[in-house]
Amino acid sequence: MTNTAQLAQYIDHTLLKPDANEADIVKLCEEAKKYEFFSVCVNGVWVAKCKELLQGSNVKIAAVVGFPLGASSSVVKAFEAAKAVEDGASEIDMVLQIGLLKDGKLDEVQQDIAQVVRMVQGKAIVKVIFETGMLTDDEKISACRLSEQAGAHFVKTSTGFGKGGATVEDIRLMRAHVSPHIGVKASGAVRDQETALRMIEAGATRIGASAGIQIVSGTAPSTNGNY
Repeated sequence: MTNTAQLAQYIDHTLLKPDANEADIVKLCEEAKKYEFFSVCVNGVWVAKCKELLQGSNVKIAAVVGFPLGASSSVVKAFEAAKAVEDGASEIDMVLQIGLLKDGKLDEVQQDIAQVVRMVQGKAIVKVIFETGMLTDDEKISACRLSEQAGAHFVKTSTGFGKGGATVEDIRLMRAHVSPHIGVKASGAVRDQETALRMIEAGATRIGASAGIQIVSGTAPSTNGNY
């Protein structure tokens, strides 16, 4: 893929730093409009501001939920998702219950995801973040199946704050274990065009990155940010 506009439509332009301030969010949204990225991905506190800044554009808003640990209760995650949608988000990127997955409590993991999905049904799509750097391949496969069974719309590699990030191998594995209509998002350590293109070739349908400008322009990789 060499078309910059097409590549930009894969990108969730991301800013999840805890010290991000309003000026940073303004800059993020201005960049998203300029480069016509698919969305901005932000913490919930910034969703309403992004809605204001992106009014009249085609850029969508994604909000993270249970971020970055996934260890909030399902009720809290569902409320957080609902509030983000009320404020203007049309996509929810939630972190699954990593500890429960590793304990093999698969029904509880599925219900955690399903509760968020039900809360925003018909209002927002849900992406499930696995934190693949903490999981075995078998756990990643289980997470794929549980996410789809719970009604999620995407599976996603990483928060960008945990161990490791997106790999081509994980994208291929995840793509192979969800249905064709389920999206696969590569996030964490995707900071240049070559890496992004390799992820897309492996089956990624969305890229989460703070280096969106470097990706679409083909310039030197960014070292700023976890994403």
